[in-house]
Amino acid sequence: MSKKYNGKDMSKSSRFIEYLKTMSEVDLRKVEDKINILIKENKEYCDKGNYQHLSNIFTCMALYNTLKDDGMSENEAVDLVFNTMYKYMETQKVKFQKLAKHGWFWPLIKKIVPLGFKKGSGYGWAYTWHKDSPKNEFRFECNKCIYKPIFSKYGLYKFGPKFCHNDIIVYGELPRTNFIRTKTLSYGDEVCDFKFIRYKDNEEFKRSKSI
Repeated sequence: MSKKYNGKDMSKSSRFIEYLKTMSEVDLRKVEDKINILIKENKEYCDKGNYQHLSNIFTCMALYNTLKDDGMSENEAVDLVFNTMYKYMETQKVKFQKLAKHGWFWPLIKKIVPLGFKKGSGYGWAYTWHKDSPKNEFRFECNKCIYKPIFSKYGLYKFGPKFCHNDIIVYGELPRTNFIRTKTLSYGDEVCDFKFIRYKDNEEFKRSKSI
């Protein structure tokens, strides 16, 4: 799929694609039109690196506003939008859980995550990587992101923490791996602190309750 900044392509590239398939043509056009407006209003973020982030952010807001325009209540619209996204993330959770069972998962993730963040992050992001961590740890901070400023711009402050919850879904129950995050930018903290600890086969550990 071509990565073009327009409502039609971005909605199809988003985590909401399955629900969008159930919408009427009229409402689907409304979503796409709203995405096009969001693109114009947030041009500074619309670069190659931010494409996937913005596909999800813009489609989320456009779908939410379309549902409200059609008479759905605030709570109903929020629940539908994020339950749809979390359903998608559950499929990603299963994929990562299968990968985490393998011995090669740990050295691989320590290499591909920084690379993925570098390629998948454009204007508005900043990270600190800790290469001096112990062998069984992987740690970094996100010092700046685009979720909080964009959602705040439209008064959708609660959307940021709801997006951050995706990390809990995907990483929170990985085999042999403890995911720890005690701070997030969306909650008003100065950073998002990410830490993964890898354990040996059959080694017991207590999972952290991350935010």
